[in-house]
Amino acid sequence: MRIAQVTPKENGLLHIVAEDGRNGVFDVRPYLNSEAFRPLQDWHEFSCIINGSYFIEWKCGADLSADTIEAKWQIYAA
Repeated sequence: MRIAQVTPKENGLLHIVAEDGRNGVFDVRPYLNSEAFRPLQDWHEFSCIINGSYFIEWKCGADLSADTIEAKWQIYAA
């Protein structure tokens, strides 16, 4: 999967749009207690996301691969 668009939401979710048109939500909250993701508990840090198409990344160094997102996201029904 290639990520076309990622939009952070204040509730710890990411709205993801894939290049093939699928879209849905990925919940980052289960990751927020791990050391790498802990800075993302702050909204400003969480909202500064970088889309690398095959991954997403934050300034603090935390990242998620498109494969991880695809395996665990909830796709919106068409």
